[in-house]
Amino acid sequence: MPMSCHKLILALCLAVTTPLVSVTSVLAADQEPAQKVVKSPKAAPIVGLETASELKNRFRIDHMVDNMTLLVEREYGSAPVVIVLPDGSKWYANRHPESVKWVDGITGDIIYIESPMPGPWQLVGKVVPGSTLKKLSKLEIEVQPLPQPIFQGEQVKIVAQLMGDAQRVRMPGLDFLVEWTAHFVSKHRAGDENFAAGDIIVGSYKDNGEDYDEKPDDGVFTSNINVKQPWGDYEFVVQARNNVFERQISFPFRLSPRPINLEVITPDDPLTGQWKIMLHVDSAVLQLAETHFSFELVGPAGLQLPLTVNGLTEPDSELDLPTVTEFGSYRIKGFVATTTITGREIVLDLPELFFNLIQPPEPPPSAEELAAVAAQKAAEEEELAKKDAMFWIITINTILLVLGVVGLIVWRKRQSLAQALAAAESRLLEEASANSAAAPSLDEIDLTMPDEADKDR
Repeated sequence: MPMSCHKLILALCLAVTTPLVSVTSVLAADQEPAQKVVKSPKAAPIVGLETASELKNRFRIDHMVDNMTLLVEREYGSAPVVIVLPDGSKWYANRHPESVKWVDGITGDIIYIESPMPGPWQLVGKVVPGSTLKKLSKLEIEVQPLPQPIFQGEQVKIVAQLMGDAQRVRMPGLDFLVEWTAHFVSKHRAGDENFAAGDIIVGSYKDNGEDYDEKPDDGVFTSNINVKQPWGDYEFVVQARNNVFERQISFPFRLSPRPINLEVITPDDPLTGQWKIMLHVDSAVLQLAETHFSFELVGPAGLQLPLTVNGLTEPDSELDLPTVTEFGSYRIKGFVATTTITGREIVLDLPELFFNLIQPPEPPPSAEELAAVAAQKAAEEEELAKKDAMFWIITINTILLVLGVVGLIVWRKRQSLAQALAAAESRLLEEASANSAAAPSLDEIDLTMPDEADKDR
């Protein structure tokens, strides 16, 4: 971006007060937000250009300055500046007296100083070369009122500006240093659709060259206000604030109902009939000949068809939709460009419409088809019964066979065991008989005791 686009607006708000002048006329971050733009007292003189000078980021403050606000433009992405006071002390963005309010961004700083020390001050940092000082006595916001009448869904471009001494404040990156908020505050009037709506945040203001904003960093902030709100009487409240200051302004207005109504006409036979949109236009509000519709029909399988209506001759008109054959959900979205009776050209976002093409149920089966289905079901049940019977027969026979084999094995083992026991018993008896024949009888056993002599020997 050329250097000329990054010119420093080093704005110095100097407010001189007397014992009889209230300090509410100068920029103060800790003040309560006013309901209207703050105006400086007429008795407060503006400090002349000769009271401050700038040389290599230096400027001088005299003893009559009650407070001041510095708007410092830095090189993009550079660190916040360091302020060197006349006595040599330094202030930083994260270290300064409580009476100092400081907000820093990627391209600049806004610093509020109360009762500044008289003498030469200096800024240390990557301040954009060639910068100058501008002396301001007050800071306020200027907001464009909403047009009347304004309708629900209207695409509206509303601008606002940050003003210093009735001059627009411009500074690259100011969009990041000031937070704008727009509110619709319901007046709770009986009969209005917004009776219980309360406070609605409807958007903000940006100076970034996007959406409705024409050019970034030109000091003109453009709104992206959403007016798709309940109709009725509101207070339009706009706030601009940061850690240094807060300003608020408000306007009464009425949000009118959308002067166009739409509805889908369903044919008697949805499959073969013609789907339509009924357009109802309030001819007492809009010029029919300058009312132009643009729709888009979105449906299944990626369907996207444009539809247009250029000018109307009757307040109630029908728009034929293309023939739809795919079953599913369809959506119709669009806008209308028109002119009011008073000659104001407007664009309105239209509410989305929906309809479904549902596949009809199949006709009920005939008696022959029912009989065939019953016969088929009976055959299937019979086949299933046969399969079940065969399964159980095979299962039972298999179990009996297994039991027979097991019984035979057990019986064979029992027979073998009985034979083995009988053979063992017979062998034991034979051995017992043989042993009894070889043993001496009682008559053959000598039961006499030996003599003592024989013992001694």
